[in-house]
Amino acid sequence: MSEDPLKTLSDQITEAHTKIQQAHQHINPVVEVRRGLRDTSIPADVMTVDCLRTRRRIMLILHDKEPGTLLYQSASLDEEAGDEFQRKSLSEVGVDALFDWMQDYFSDEPQLKNH
Repeated sequence: MSEDPLKTLSDQITEAHTKIQQAHQHINPVVEVRRGLRDTSIPADVMTVDCLRTRRRIMLILHDKEPGTLLYQSASLDEEAGDEFQRKSLSEVGVDALFDWMQDYFSDEPQLKNH
């Protein structure tokens, strides 16, 4: 993994986004990186992956106080994010995991894991 976890995660989500668009034309996620928390003295970067069709969001957080860990949460676009986040080691998160999260959460169809 590179020294900059945000760049690594950004590269992985870009690749997963491309795979999702190829496999599921009806899922067209919008990815945004938000660094504004740092302007409010919160040492974290946030990446959101939104599906406008299903009104669902996956929020990914890299917090300086938890290096090497990805905090993540699935939510609705119509609701504020909650305080409870799941945690996963960054070394366990890759393109396939991000693809699966988008496919599973944004699709209304049951999926077979064969990519």
